[in-house]
Amino acid sequence: MKGITRRRFVKGAFAAGAAFAVPFSRVRGANNDIRVAVVGIRGQGKSHINSFRSLPGARVVALCDVDENVLAAEVKKFKGRNEKVDAYIDIRKMLDDKDIDVVSTATPNHWHSLITVWSCQAGKDVCVEKPVSHNIFEGRKMVEAARKYGRIVQAGTESRSREELQAAIKYIQAGSLGRIILARGFCYKRRKSMGKVGGPQPIPKYINYDLWCGPASNGPLMRKNLHYDWHWVWETGCGELGNNGPHQLDIIRWVLGHNDLPQRVMSIGGRFGYDDDGETANTQIALYDYKPAPLIYEVRGLPRKPGDNNMDIYHSTSSRGVVMKSGRVSPSPNTGVIIECEGGFMDMRTCIAYDNKGKEIKRFESPGGADNVKHDANFLKAVRSRKMSDLNCEILEGHLSTALSHLGNISHRVGAEAPVGEIKERIKTDKEAAESFGRFQEHLAVHNIDLKKTPATLGPWLGFDSKTERFTGEFADEANRLVSRKYRRPFIVPENV
Repeated sequence: MKGITRRRFVKGAFAAGAAFAVPFSRVRGANNDIRVAVVGIRGQGKSHINSFRSLPGARVVALCDVDENVLAAEVKKFKGRNEKVDAYIDIRKMLDDKDIDVVSTATPNHWHSLITVWSCQAGKDVCVEKPVSHNIFEGRKMVEAARKYGRIVQAGTESRSREELQAAIKYIQAGSLGRIILARGFCYKRRKSMGKVGGPQPIPKYINYDLWCGPASNGPLMRKNLHYDWHWVWETGCGELGNNGPHQLDIIRWVLGHNDLPQRVMSIGGRFGYDDDGETANTQIALYDYKPAPLIYEVRGLPRKPGDNNMDIYHSTSSRGVVMKSGRVSPSPNTGVIIECEGGFMDMRTCIAYDNKGKEIKRFESPGGADNVKHDANFLKAVRSRKMSDLNCEILEGHLSTALSHLGNISHRVGAEAPVGEIKERIKTDKEAAESFGRFQEHLAVHNIDLKKTPATLGPWLGFDSKTERFTGEFADEANRLVSRKYRRPFIVPENV
């Protein structure tokens, strides 16, 4: 930007939310490179940029973000490498560029669906972060848009590209451990309080707040941090069950071989340990009534004890009385999946199989390489072949696995605080659910949280029709209101894509 100060660059380039082409905008080349645009580059989007830049035959040619400081910083990196790139604040302006082949998005959840639908309509293929949607309706519209416009759309659940996991799942599905009895998923990840504000917070001048809000309401900012803490409010986020949950829930649905959603779902949970502006649960159990093997998913955001940054190691007791453990003592998140079978169990995090005495019987090794890079390479392969079947996680898979997290959250949201006795009565016939709730209580007790004084929210068992993707039975009216949302013009996910 010779002869142009940064102040003049920012003021001119970002005015009125318009797109801008920086002075070093690339000259279009006649080659076979797949030209990638990355949208939402403050956090996970940086890994999208680095991954696609590392892959032969791909070029990152455009960046889009509503935060002008973030955008300018990334553009500067490209300039420093003598790489040509275009930059945009408004996704709609970027989609007008006919020379962009692929859109890769890592925006907040509430933007994922609309960016995907708009990109498909503009003739772009899409790689979309998890959770692929903010609600069930949006996920289905993404699938419909991909089909209608013949686009390649991949969900960002990169575990599907782990070769050792692929082998481990084939081992289970071949019956090597006998019939699957139960699937368990968990995310124990430290989440500190997001704080509490006394009134509306100022919006930084370098952020286009109208575009940041997009499909969500553009009311006053009622939290300390605009960025990231959006995960913990329903207007824009999906809580930890929707944040990390789609990774583990996708593995479980893959193992179980379910191309549908469960007949019933129930949640037990709450936001414990602090009083803040967060709305989502930080401690939760979601029960999914899949047949013949049900699914239990657990969330913990508090550490293993007060004043300790380390997280709990996951442990549960199998139906054969074997203690199944996964994870390690560290501040790092303990996340994973355990598949319990008649002849033993598999820790899908390590891809190690054990017998019913807890003895290791089979280990699947990783051939190396970053999973996200493998996943993006798989996406580019499908972009070139134009075959959805080449994708490791096509958007329909992403929709179904993300919808599992939405189902659990909806039960929580239509639920009510309940005494411990009522919760135990509700799950007394389900041995595994009762065992999980026992550990739930023990974990909170370590933090001096008494459920008699601070009740958990007991969500109802919600019936669900997987074909119509609507709730049925008691509480259906309340639950179905959360299948979609109220949209703000012009950022409306359309009924007819």
